[in-house]
Amino acid sequence: MSWTERTVVRDGVRLSCRDWGGRGPAVVLLHGLAGHAGEWDVLAGALSDRYRVVAVDQRGHGGSERRPEDVSRAAYVADVVAVLEQLDLGRAVLAGQSLGGHTAMLAAAAHPGRVCALALVEAGAGGPDPAVADGVGQWLASWPLPFPSREAAVEFLGGGLVGEGWAAGLEERDGRWWPRFDRDVMVASLAENARRSFWEEWERVACPTLAVLGQSGFIPAQEVDEMLARRPDTRAASVPGAGHDVHLEQPEALHRLLAEFLSDIPFSK
Repeated sequence: MSWTERTVVRDGVRLSCRDWGGRGPAVVLLHGLAGHAGEWDVLAGALSDRYRVVAVDQRGHGGSERRPEDVSRAAYVADVVAVLEQLDLGRAVLAGQSLGGHTAMLAAAAHPGRVCALALVEAGAGGPDPAVADGVGQWLASWPLPFPSREAAVEFLGGGLVGEGWAAGLEERDGRWWPRFDRDVMVASLAENARRSFWEEWERVACPTLAVLGQSGFIPAQEVDEMLARRPDTRAASVPGAGHDVHLEQPEALHRLLAEFLSDIPFSK
């Protein structure tokens, strides 16, 4: 099954979405920082036989507005609500990886009537972490831009499925390969996570929740323990052999976990 590009505009900011169609309940997929909607292609294709699947290029990323003035957590959340409204998705499942999972969590906390289930992939509620923005900024600054070839980009970005997934978000200009985001926008998007934690928002989430972690992922074990202690009804799973990019490294395993989780959701008719 293929996807159709859809455009949502909120407060003058254009958001590009991959709409996989489907006639079932809506599942909205949110990528992580410096990512793109295409990272979800394998999972979206697998889910679209039973669900209406939409993958979003979040503001500042991919085919969406590259330099939005507002990159606050609230702006990202409002974008999700605009996607639900303008694409007529009703109450939806929100699933996100890393910062996309964080956005999904905040949306579920702030708009419980819009979200019927939440799936976090390598995403948590902890913090603050003043070093996170600096670390991401340094990593992005280390990219040897422009990449001379797509193959070089794949190798630098981790090789294998992970490198391929990241490289798919690049664009070719004059025979060279460039990211479709600006580093300063990415760093600014992490500013709030560097300053505070989001435990109050986590505790406000009322819908069924799945937390998927990579065996060698980035979320500290103590943060996971705290999340489960504060919301013991959360379903948690660890994917063996996977790191932070679970959705790229082990898409089939993630699909199994998500499909099983969704099968227990009492979607309204």
